Amino acid sequence: MKISTKGTYALGIMTDIASHSQEEAIPLTVLANRNNMSVKYLEQIVNMLVKSNLLVSFRGTNGGYKLSRDAKDITIGQVLKATEGELQTVSCLNAGVKCDKVAKCLTVGVWTKLDNIVNDFLNSTTLDDVINKRV
Repeated sequence: MKISTKGTYALGIMTDIASHSQEEAIPLTVLANRNNMSVKYLEQIVNMLVKSNLLVSFRGTNGGYKLSRDAKDITIGQVLKATEGELQTVSCLNAGVKCDKVAKCLTVGVWTKLDNIVNDFLNSTTLDDVINKRV
């Protein structure tokens, strides 16, 4: 499993917004500057997060982005799924992949257990846990 820059930046942006949740909506340019990213690339990422209902977008002079709900209610797994899709350690565990060797594969249990551990961690760790350094 490899997390792309979109995934790592998305988590960084979400924790940035969560850290400043008392503020008004945070403009894209402010987020880009604070995270040393181009506005154009950041736009792609926040659009994915808005479509996944993790961020809310506000237009106008006070426009920008806010979390769609409390940081304690958004998991790392939700953020990564929004940008990466499903996360599996090996391709044969992807729902759409049919592996002819699975019936005889001695290692499928290893990969399944590893996936369960990783996904349990990602789906039980929240943005609040990250910004309060509980991970």
